[in-house]
Amino acid sequence: MRPLHIALAVLVTAVWGVNFVVIELGLAHFPPLLFSALRFLVAALPAVFLVGRPTVAWKWIVGVGLSLGVAKFGLLFIGMDRGMPAGLSSLVLQVQAVFTALFAAVALGERPGRTRMLGMGAALVGIGVAAVDEGAGGPVLAFVLVVAAAACWGVSNVLTRKAAPADPLNFMVWVSTVPVLPLLALSLLLEGPRRDAEALAALDPGGIGIILYVAWVTTVFGFGAWGFLLRHHPASSVAPFTLLVPVFGMSSAALLLGEPVSPLRWCAGALLVGGVALTSLPKPRTGAGRVPGARAAEA
Repeated sequence: MRPLHIALAVLVTAVWGVNFVVIELGLAHFPPLLFSALRFLVAALPAVFLVGRPTVAWKWIVGVGLSLGVAKFGLLFIGMDRGMPAGLSSLVLQVQAVFTALFAAVALGERPGRTRMLGMGAALVGIGVAAVDEGAGGPVLAFVLVVAAAACWGVSNVLTRKAAPADPLNFMVWVSTVPVLPLLALSLLLEGPRRDAEALAALDPGGIGIILYVAWVTTVFGFGAWGFLLRHHPASSVAPFTLLVPVFGMSSAALLLGEPVSPLRWCAGALLVGGVALTSLPKPRTGAGRVPGARAAEA
């Protein structure tokens, strides 16, 4: 990869890592489900009028929109609202690579090799260590919700693999249109219209800036830049940079929010990141059975 492209990959992972701190700040302004709905509303508008028509079937857009937008982000925001620390959330979410491998084995018939199995085992041990660390002084339910969010992310990854969008930015913008109404309905039902109205009435420049960051910077810019990198480099060269997300997430949470990072959490981080790295390694290629468009599907 060219140095400029490496810098772009690091910038995107930094943006995604700091996003957990921004979410933490945003939850002081909005109820979690309303916050998530506003994030996707602003990400979709006005971008949906600029990216052109969808390039994949609507069933994939709706499927990813519900599993990623409603389930994954809804559970993540609720978990963080209930006390899951921002830095730990950025780390625990990386177990999505294990869920992705498991779901791909069931739905796509992809059998993980010994190296990936070893990586999945290490990552699960890391989750266990993180659970022990969080259980010693934090809400266990919030931890479970973030793990469930990672599982939903794994589902959306498999659906995205099946969709194989040629234009990731176009796909992400159209996916962002799906969760808005379901999240708003859930917010009105579970959080109440009064709480939502109070949050919107108290909207200030800080709240607007938070919404713009999580919508335009992390979603539109982040996925657009990531799609650009995947179009110019093999997925096996780009994907490992995502391991920097919890590094930036935990570091920014410690610096900006004062979150402590215990030795046990560092141990969990090493196991999780190392396990995810092994799980994400590409399978050896033989050249046989190679079909046109395979690289796009892998990306």
